[in-house]
Amino acid sequence: MTTPVLHTQGVTKSFGDHVALSPLDVEVQEGRIVGLLGPNGAGKTTLLRMVTGITKPDAGELRMWGQPHHRKLLSRMGYLPEERGLYKSMRVAEQVLYFATLRGMARPDAERELKGWFERLEVEGWWNREVADLSKGMAQKIQFIATVLHGPELLILDEPFSGLDPINAALVRGEMMRLVKDNGTTLVLSTHDMGSVEALCDEVILLHQGKKVLAGPTDVVREDARRGRIRLAMRGNLMAFVAELGARAELLSKSTRTESANASDAIHDLDIALPEDWPMPAFLAWAVEHVDVLEAVPLKLSMEEVFVQSVESASS
Repeated sequence: MTTPVLHTQGVTKSFGDHVALSPLDVEVQEGRIVGLLGPNGAGKTTLLRMVTGITKPDAGELRMWGQPHHRKLLSRMGYLPEERGLYKSMRVAEQVLYFATLRGMARPDAERELKGWFERLEVEGWWNREVADLSKGMAQKIQFIATVLHGPELLILDEPFSGLDPINAALVRGEMMRLVKDNGTTLVLSTHDMGSVEALCDEVILLHQGKKVLAGPTDVVREDARRGRIRLAMRGNLMAFVAELGARAELLSKSTRTESANASDAIHDLDIALPEDWPMPAFLAWAVEHVDVLEAVPLKLSMEEVFVQSVESASS
């Protein structure tokens, strides 16, 4: 098995009486896009600040590329924090080149790379403009470029799509995927944009109140969350069917798709959560005895629904 890019074991962090991270074990493998998810205050930013050397764990082990965490490893990372900051009095290219030289790039190499990034993210005309003239979305693209220009092996992005319109968000997403595919970059993405998580992430880690409540490949996490959930289209006596169902399963939602003067001809759509001891084939055999079943399919949850369901379960 390959050495993880990031590995924590029993990591904890408190600020006074507030426990930001309980004993936390997480692992990120090379070349993967990992979504770090959780509601506000879940501990995501605390974890990222540990990884980037801004703060240290109170206890536990934090390893990067198989080594104990050390500041000498920071040059192999790129970090875009949620709190943005550019020097407004500087010119755009000079600002990015300044950051690149701080990370050890030679000026000619940095200029060559920067020209390519300006072309790909469609900001060529801003080379000599002042940072103060940038819109919020344009500033976000410039800060993204500053984060990736030195070619980090590990890229950590905290809400990278904030302030971007759909077209520019798609541009940035495309560049993230290119970095992973072409350069083998490992990407940790902290975001509340569940659409981007579905589109980009190979794996997800969900934190809540400083604890890991969910982790794994994105498709497996979604499959596990929807297990036992079914969408049923039916004709028949809805009230009687729901009454019979209520004793055995949970009705998540119901709607009437096609109205009819004759109530028995109306088509109803029901989302149902079946208990583990009532598998879908057995449920359908029962259902056809009560109503006219038109369609029955497993209910696939969005990442947003998985997120909400997992947080609510962890809070109960």
